[in-house]
Amino acid sequence: MKIGELAGKAGLNPKTLRYYEEIGLLPPARRSGSGYRQYAPADVERLEFIRTAQSLGLTLEEIKEILGFRDCGESPCPHVSFLIDKKTREIGSRTRGLRVLAKDLRRLRRAATRLPPEEVRAKARFCHIIENRQLLAAARKGRGAGIGARALTRSHYIT
Repeated sequence: MKIGELAGKAGLNPKTLRYYEEIGLLPPARRSGSGYRQYAPADVERLEFIRTAQSLGLTLEEIKEILGFRDCGESPCPHVSFLIDKKTREIGSRTRGLRVLAKDLRRLRRAATRLPPEEVRAKARFCHIIENRQLLAAARKGRGAGIGARALTRSHYIT
């Protein structure tokens, strides 16, 4: 089958297929006498595998490694188990980081609402919530409740 047909079956753009071939996710396609790429049904299965692996959070480089094991006749499953454990740890770390960020943002929002709007507009170049160093520092340290008009001095703004 030609690239357009494969792309349609796989739900991908032909440019994506060319890219996958370029980086080694797809083996080089056979060429017809007129130079058109010719793909086999196995390529559809390979692309389905790639999409499923991506949906699990695996990178194209990791998927390439997995396919490399299989292409050499080895089972990639032990390596996949390693990658799953690694991804799980990474997700846990990112989740903790996002929770901290969400807490900081809630503090920042509360602290920002305590500032007098008429004074704030005059002091900020763009947005006082982002520019005020003291406000940001307080939100990050959990002291947002004590922020008041004193946070408005020009020296506390990022320049």
